[in-house]
Amino acid sequence: MLVSVLAAPSFSRAQPADTSAVETFSNPAMEARARNLQRQLRCLVCQGESIDESGSPFAADVRHLVRQQIAGGRSDRQIEDFLVARYGDFILMKPPVQPDTWLLWLAPFLVLGLGGGIAALTIKKAASRRA
Repeated sequence: MLVSVLAAPSFSRAQPADTSAVETFSNPAMEARARNLQRQLRCLVCQGESIDESGSPFAADVRHLVRQQIAGGRSDRQIEDFLVARYGDFILMKPPVQPDTWLLWLAPFLVLGLGGGIAALTIKKAASRRA
């Protein structure tokens, strides 16, 4: 029992991708373009990381796909459009502002306003009780 408890933390994080299979372009400009584009795409497995940072197999597959399309002469916009058509807007680290994402963009401000309103009411009630 003690052995399994001590071994458990080693499985708590995803293992990084195999570094022996890392693809790179020999052209530094193409490599920079690929890395920049990879930082703008979300790993749908990790969700909080870009595909450039993630070690998941999904991120490795999308990195490979991005590099194939760059090598094929597609523009960044064409690659993004292809991936959005395949996986939806959530693949973008910065989803576009459009009617179906307004709540996503406005939620932090709504929560902050609601929290401020509750704090103001609480302070007002506490001040009226003291008086």
